[in-house]
Amino acid sequence: MRANRSLRLPVVFTKIEIAEIFKYLNGENKLIVSLLYGSGLRLMEAIRLRVTDLDIKQNRIIVRFGKGNKDRITMFPESLQQTMKNHLQKVKAVHLQDCDEGFGEVYLPYALERKSPGAAKEWKWQYVFPSTKRSIDPRSKKEMRHHLAESNVQRAIKNAITKAGVNKNGSAHSFRHSFATHLLENGYDIRTVQELLGHADVRTTMIYTHVLNKGGLAVKSPLD
Repeated sequence: MRANRSLRLPVVFTKIEIAEIFKYLNGENKLIVSLLYGSGLRLMEAIRLRVTDLDIKQNRIIVRFGKGNKDRITMFPESLQQTMKNHLQKVKAVHLQDCDEGFGEVYLPYALERKSPGAAKEWKWQYVFPSTKRSIDPRSKKEMRHHLAESNVQRAIKNAITKAGVNKNGSAHSFRHSFATHLLENGYDIRTVQELLGHADVRTTMIYTHVLNKGGLAVKSPLD
C-alpha cells in the first residue's frame, strides 16, 4: 500500500517579508537568493549553475540534472541582467588568473572531459558561483575551483531572516515555495508553475493552492 502524500504546508514568505529579508543580503548571496525566488531554483541548482546554462539575452536558465535527473527551462529575471553581467565579469577575471597560474579546470559532468579534451578550462563550463579557494577534486585528484558551498548561503539566509524580524521557520527552499505561490497569486495556471518548478506530478504543485486557501484567505469572514 502506497504511503499518503504529505499534507504539511510549506513555509511561504509574503512579498513584504521577502523585501525585508533582501535588505540583509548582499553580494553573491543576494544574487543566489534572487534566483531562488525569481526563477524557482532549488539551492543546489543555483549553486551548480554553469556559465553555459545562462541565456541572459533570452531571459532563461537551463537547469541541468535537476531532481529526478531531469533538465528544464525556467525564466531568468530581467531585473538581474546587469547584476549578473557584473558578477560574471568578476568570476571570469578569477578564472583567467587561475589559467595563468596553470590551473583553471573545473569538474565536468557526464564524461564530457573524455569527449571534449580541454573543455574543463573553457569559460562556458565554469561555475557561475565558484568557491573562493581552489581545492583538490577527489575524483580527478587535480586542483580545481569547485562551486560555492551551500552552507555559506544557508547561513546568510538564516541571518537575514532573523535580522528582518520574520517570525517564520524559513530556509533557502522557502524562496522557491514563495516563487510558486506568488505566481499562482498573480493568476498563472498551475500547469505552467508545475513546468517551471520541474515537478513530475501536478499533485506536488497543488500544495501551493492549499497555501493560498490557508486560514480562509479565499473566503471573507462573516465578522468582516
